Amino acid sequence: RSRQRDAAGRGMSLPTVLDAFERTPAVRELAELLPARGVVLRLGGLPGSSGAVLAAWLAGRFPQRLLAVVAPTPGDAERWLTDLAHLTDGVAALYPQREALGEEEPHYEIAGERAETIEALLQGRLRILVTTARATAERTLVPAALERLRLRLAPGERRPPGDVARTLERMGYRRVPTVTEVAEFSGRGGILDVYGFGMAVPARLEWWGDDISTIRGFDLTTQRSLQELSEITVLPVSTDAVREEADTKSPSSRLTLLDLLPSDTLVLEEAFGPDRDEVRRAWNEAEHHLDVARRLGEEVPSRDAILVTPDAWEARLGGFPRLLLRDEQVDLQLGFFPPEKVDRDLNRLRSLLAGPPPTLILCDNEGQLERLEELLDEGGRGLGRATLA
Repeated sequence: RSRQRDAAGRGMSLPTVLDAFERTPAVRELAELLPARGVVLRLGGLPGSSGAVLAAWLAGRFPQRLLAVVAPTPGDAERWLTDLAHLTDGVAALYPQREALGEEEPHYEIAGERAETIEALLQGRLRILVTTARATAERTLVPAALERLRLRLAPGERRPPGDVARTLERMGYRRVPTVTEVAEFSGRGGILDVYGFGMAVPARLEWWGDDISTIRGFDLTTQRSLQELSEITVLPVSTDAVREEADTKSPSSRLTLLDLLPSDTLVLEEAFGPDRDEVRRAWNEAEHHLDVARRLGEEVPSRDAILVTPDAWEARLGGFPRLLLRDEQVDLQLGFFPPEKVDRDLNRLRSLLAGPPPTLILCDNEGQLERLEELLDEGGRGLGRATLA
């Protein structure tokens, strides 16, 4: 949740980078060449984080389009999300792949992040969705769970506290003496505390009889009540409650992320080959892990229930307009290059800054920026054609 909130609410936009990017002739040409559905445009000259710059520019240039970044691995997806948090103020969120190959995600943080991202997607609040290839091939009951188990509560509603507690247990929340983290709730008399995914702060509900009288936020550290809330929405962390019904009545309840994306979603991939390899690896490994689980006497779903076949995944992905950033074949060359290596050599850095083109140096923090500025300006040399940010 914190990663999504950083990207959505505290993005440190770098207009210098985006303005320079937009001024290049190839980027202006790209604006006229965006692919249609089922078409792939292969780009070249996008090293390092320039792919994230492209995504941020597209989000600003085409605000009506949803962008989906499909990375090969979880580490790559985290890198994309971190870069985007500094490049755009638009809402960007991660849809992580499951830690295990089973249907139910045992880690509450990952399960909650998946539910929260799908909720934002279905409500049209996302601008950029970051995920992995394997995550796009995973079937999930989360959309069905959100539809059936999303819990909205507001003051004035008649809803006995016992009913709310049982619903929270059904949604996968842990009953604890004192709420200290996400996916927990506690009840004492006519007061119930809950901290759910999708909630900015934990909430304290008070009842008068069977009617909810007030809802307030509260501080996890001091447990003191805070401001009044007009309503809260609690998202499920478990799909157990809908699994049986989905198995027997509605097999189509298991959807992939690709089934939920609008058909005009612009998909960005670093390269298709590594993505395809990850999906095939997951498909092959799933059968092995499920066989082991069955031998141990566990009841597990079939492989088709938790993953789409690699061929079906490839066909579904191929229906979207796509940009490939690291393909061997290039349709449009953007022409950016990695920065020259400095290797902590200030004299080398000064020589680079003295000539064209202008240089933008991104520092980790204000202290680093001030110190580097001092070092480069020793003896009144100035910063040359450099900008520090």
